[in-house]
Amino acid sequence: MFCLTMNPDHLDQINKLSFIPVGLGDKTFSNQFLSDKSGDNISKKNPFYGEYTFHYWIWKNYINNIKTDWVGFCQYRKFFVSKQMSTKELSFDDLSKISIINKIDDFKEYDCILGNKFSVENYKLIKILKNHFFGFISKPSTFFIKKKRTIKFHFDLFHGKGNIGKAINLLNEKDKVKFEEFVNENTSFNPHNMFICKTNILKSYYESIFPWLEKCENIFGNSELDGYGLKRIYGFLAERYLSYWFLRYHSVKELPIIVKDLSDYR
Repeated sequence: MFCLTMNPDHLDQINKLSFIPVGLGDKTFSNQFLSDKSGDNISKKNPFYGEYTFHYWIWKNYINNIKTDWVGFCQYRKFFVSKQMSTKELSFDDLSKISIINKIDDFKEYDCILGNKFSVENYKLIKILKNHFFGFISKPSTFFIKKKRTIKFHFDLFHGKGNIGKAINLLNEKDKVKFEEFVNENTSFNPHNMFICKTNILKSYYESIFPWLEKCENIFGNSELDGYGLKRIYGFLAERYLSYWFLRYHSVKELPIIVKDLSDYR
């Protein structure tokens, strides 16, 4: 289980959780962290790709070193857990106990674990109207019918109108049709680019997503992307595609993802 962080001070907490520490970003990390900066890498694209620069590094440099039956990814402030708990007074010991790293055998009949679905239906209208008024005006039915607020509509609002459609057109024919159906018909997806899967599946996932993201760069570029919703567009595209790909091709178990920053325990 890899735990990705941008803070070198999280090393002790990550080790105590029995995760493998991964340091991303511009800060200086000790050699006790894995990094995306050696070998064949795209680490300079981290502001645009997010955690996928590390996934790329694994694909090109490390995948044959993974000898376990399962491999997974979490973040310094987001963790897979066996049950949902309030984080207000969550102790480090409690976080460790509910982490599923010690319970993975309970899910052997599945191929993959994803986080519980995140609904795009329930955004507060006042917030959306404040920032995306014209997007709603262009499709007034979304005021009244939540099921009209699909993954595609949500992506158009927050990450550029028409961008996900342009990206989908670059997929192979089989996935192009099915992924387009997925974003047009569904109102939720598995969030945070977090997953745990059987190791023999990981390479297939990488071989599907990275050629696609590379083609997307030919459309969207990097330097001209501005603002959080656009700058991280490859990470946001990957987040939706991850949900689609695992649900389409493999058996999936969904579990809670708890939001708790390791910095709270320093």
